[in-house]
Amino acid sequence: MKYDHKQNPLPEVADPTQLEAILRAALDAQRADYLHQGEVSAKIRIDRIDRGIDVLLKYQDKLVDAVNTDFSCRSRQVTLLTDIAASLTPLKHARKHLHKWMKPERRSSSFPFNLLGGRSRIEYQPLGVVGVISPWNFPVNLTFGPLAGILAAGNRAMIKPSEFTPATSDVMSEMVASAWDAKEVALFTGGPEVGQAFSAQPFDHLLFTGATSVARHIMAAAARNLVPVTLELGGKSPVILSRTANIEKSIERVMLGKTLNAGQICLAPDYLLVPEELLESVISSAQKVVSAMYPTMLHNPEYTAIVNARHYQRLTGYLQEAAERKVRTIVLKPAGEEFSAHPDVRKIPPTLIINPHDDMQVMEEELFGPLLPIRTYRVFNDVIHYINSHPRPLAAYYFGADKQEEREVLSRTTSGGVCINDVIMHIMQEELPFGGVGPSGMGSYHGQDGFRTFSHAKSVYKQTPLNIGKLGGMLPPYGKATEQTIKMQVKP
Repeated sequence: MKYDHKQNPLPEVADPTQLEAILRAALDAQRADYLHQGEVSAKIRIDRIDRGIDVLLKYQDKLVDAVNTDFSCRSRQVTLLTDIAASLTPLKHARKHLHKWMKPERRSSSFPFNLLGGRSRIEYQPLGVVGVISPWNFPVNLTFGPLAGILAAGNRAMIKPSEFTPATSDVMSEMVASAWDAKEVALFTGGPEVGQAFSAQPFDHLLFTGATSVARHIMAAAARNLVPVTLELGGKSPVILSRTANIEKSIERVMLGKTLNAGQICLAPDYLLVPEELLESVISSAQKVVSAMYPTMLHNPEYTAIVNARHYQRLTGYLQEAAERKVRTIVLKPAGEEFSAHPDVRKIPPTLIINPHDDMQVMEEELFGPLLPIRTYRVFNDVIHYINSHPRPLAAYYFGADKQEEREVLSRTTSGGVCINDVIMHIMQEELPFGGVGPSGMGSYHGQDGFRTFSHAKSVYKQTPLNIGKLGGMLPPYGKATEQTIKMQVKP
């Protein structure tokens, strides 16, 4: 089946076999064009990156409106900061450093080859066609951000955005069609059936950002074609508040991370560990900083709504369980607005859940919302033990000035990344790899690490003109030279 990039027939197609055929045709077209083109120069790569930058700038207002439509309430500033600017930054960074990244990397040659003129190097070669399955929480950034590394590495890309943000996906489809030929970058909208057919394609690499539960299916589908995967997932990222921390400054940063996008962030603080004697001070500080950021919330366009009814019901279900089990909850709503009377608005105020039971859903599931469980501790070692008794998270956050505690968090716990005295900000450092570990992810990208993730590190060894095989006694019939070589190698 031939793929016509001037149309997007997938939403109208119900037959899974036909879906897979259309996607395979697009993949085959990209791969054939990539192979026909041959070496992908820096000029070509920069041109593709520039077109991504240009189309983001051109469509930024449309994207702001589309994201607001999908969420029903998401401020212009949040979308411009977290989706538009956060997409432009990695693209510009890749453009600036591309020539340096592309240079072959010299490696030492083993003795005695090095002394005889043998030379080793690594050349970074495009993989070919990279598949991208992007999520709904930052639909633009997590679609266009990965393209920085993918295009910098010289690849083609096929993209499947989330069906939960259809208006944004439609705008991005228009953007991709206007910026690139379908043999360079192609985007396919549609529901789970499209996602299933997409993940079954024999890409040269597949990047998935989303839930751990879905990642298991993605990885299984990729395995059937031996497609290498990068999985950017989530998990329950802990925040550790030390007795040495400045409480008000720390809680301001924690609550910013918890309320930005209404906590619908894979790196959002998922639970807070505080010394038991500081609990009431922490609660008071949270009330103060939230009041300053959001004097009102229900009809405040700066406070983001929950993306859809399903996720709204999931989060309210967590709160209902807390109420049924008589766990102390503190709702942070400075204006005293009655949110439950307006479920159609789909807003949930920031809510602190104090010392919840470990078997409650708020402590078992990634929250992806503005709920913040707080657990108290007496001795710092209990914090380390508690974190290590749970699946490895995408991030861990430490607030404090105790260098020994900081070192223990870094050395005795395992997480995708760590931020000291802040939350989330490590993702903004382009030269730090971003990724999880264990159930929070596999592989990483961003900056040069992204370039290398989406490249093949090809080993190249150039032999000396000398007849090394003969000199080393490796050519039959074996003799004295052979024994000398063996003797030299086989020793303590």
